[in-house]
Amino acid sequence: MSKQVSFKNRDRFIQLGVAIAALRKLRGLSQEKLASQAGISRSLLSAIEAPGVANGFSLEVFFNIADALEIDPAALINASVFPDQIISRKQD
Repeated sequence: MSKQVSFKNRDRFIQLGVAIAALRKLRGLSQEKLASQAGISRSLLSAIEAPGVANGFSLEVFFNIADALEIDPAALINASVFPDQIISRKQD
């Protein structure tokens, strides 16, 4: 189903899953409907969206989800990550 994710990329996959779930809900789509439009199983989409869980998936799946959500893949990636300046910002 999903692929092993290295610790280095764990947070990136989690953030991407959260972004996909949020955009899906904004579009008024159920997991079943989005999965069908993306040509994947609902259980795979559920695993991708699972909060706090890093589930890897292929670029093909990513592109299919972006197309189904009618968003440019780069915009979806940008929506899922915080800029480095925010992450590395030190607390005063």
